[in-house]
Amino acid sequence: MNGAGGVLTAVLAGPHTGTTLVAALSRGDGPPVTVPRDPAREAARRELARRMYHENDPSPVQRALNAFWDWVDRLFGAASASTPGGTLGLLVVLLFVVGVVAALWWRLGTPHRAPASSATLFDDRPKSAAEHRATAEAHAAQGHWNQAVQERMRAIVRSLEERALLDPRPGRTADEAGAEAGRTLPSHADRLVAAARDFDDVTYGGRPGDPRAYQRLTDLDRDLERTRPVLAGSAHGSRRGAAS
Repeated sequence: MNGAGGVLTAVLAGPHTGTTLVAALSRGDGPPVTVPRDPAREAARRELARRMYHENDPSPVQRALNAFWDWVDRLFGAASASTPGGTLGLLVVLLFVVGVVAALWWRLGTPHRAPASSATLFDDRPKSAAEHRATAEAHAAQGHWNQAVQERMRAIVRSLEERALLDPRPGRTADEAGAEAGRTLPSHADRLVAAARDFDDVTYGGRPGDPRAYQRLTDLDRDLERTRPVLAGSAHGSRRGAAS
């Protein structure tokens, strides 16, 4: 041990530093040292604060994890102490809770977010097709294209219901209305599906409406008014007559 190391060891040893130093010096371990106690202790602290002494210390992340697991250990210790039966009782309670959650999950199934397009087309009191058209025109005149597109689609569906081309059904969606109407009016099936998509985009998809989308629905509404439905019986008869 060198002189500096002996001094540091003696200073950190405790209040009997002077006696230790005298004994060390009497054995010829180093030259006499006359440094007072407090400055020597401060020098020792500075020496031990050097990086070389802390290379193997845990990282801040490791210290945080150790503190977290200590907290978890104390938490479970307190819980087991307050639970009848101690640790075994706590495990029984935890298993019971897990069993209840598993039973509910099995009974109710995985929660699913309802798709946006499943919302109903009509969400207020029943209106006629003419009322929906008037409301759509008023929104379009003010540049409220989202509302204009929505009301024009509702006018199309309501008009088909009034003409008995669609059965009035609460809770129908725009997609369902477009698909059902396309079977009765096959010449406009693609435009009806596109109109339903425009309605869904501005209502649920976050896409703003625009004059072009509104004009497409307006043109479709007017064309549908002039279109005669294709009846299944007449279509079958036409095919049979052509075959003969």
